[in-house]
Amino acid sequence: MSLSSKLLENAVDQLATLPGIGRRTAMRMALDLLRRDVPEVQRFAEAVRKLREEVGHCEVCCNISDTPRCAICSDPGRDASLVCVVEDIRDVVAIENTHQYKGLYHVLGGVISPMDGIGPDELNVGELLARVDQGGVREVVLALGATLEGDTTSFFLDRKLKERGVDVTMIARGISVGGELEQVDEVTLGRSILDRKPYAQSVRR
Repeated sequence: MSLSSKLLENAVDQLATLPGIGRRTAMRMALDLLRRDVPEVQRFAEAVRKLREEVGHCEVCCNISDTPRCAICSDPGRDASLVCVVEDIRDVVAIENTHQYKGLYHVLGGVISPMDGIGPDELNVGELLARVDQGGVREVVLALGATLEGDTTSFFLDRKLKERGVDVTMIARGISVGGELEQVDEVTLGRSILDRKPYAQSVRR
C-alpha cells in the first residue's frame, strides 16, 4: 500500500499489527483518528502508553492489575480457600460475568504446549504451587479450555496439587471439545462452575 503520507502509512502499518486488524481496517482506523480533535487523539495515545508502561500483574494471582494486589484478591468478601485456575485474563472476565463464582483466581498465562515449546516453567505454575504450599487453600478448580493443551495442563496440575493434599475439581463439560472459555455463554459457563466435579471423576468420564 503506497500512500501520499508517510506518517499515515506508518500509522496504518502499526495498527495492522493488532490481532484481527487487516490493512483495510487499519486504514479506516487511521483516517478516523485523523478526523478527531487533537486533544482526543492525545488522550487515546496516553491511555495506550499508560496501559503498556503501568499495568502490571497481581502479586497473588498473576492477573493483570494496576496495583500490587488486584481488586479481586483484595476483596475480603471472596473465599480465599477456593482458587480457580484459568489460562488468561479473558477467562477471568468470562467467569466474573456469570456472577456464580466467589473465590479467587490464578492466571497461568497460557497452557502447556510442547509443540510450541511451552512447558510448566514458562507458565505461572510455580507461583500456584507456592501459593498452595503457604496453606489456606482447600480446593483448586481447573477451568481451562476443552482442548488437548488444556487437558494436558489440567492433568499435570492435578498430579502436582494432589501431592499437596488439596481437593482438585474441574468445571463441568457443558463446553464443547475444543472450545475456549471466553466464547462460552454466561449461563452455560456459570452452570459449569456450579456443577464442577472432582478432577479424577471428570477424566474417567
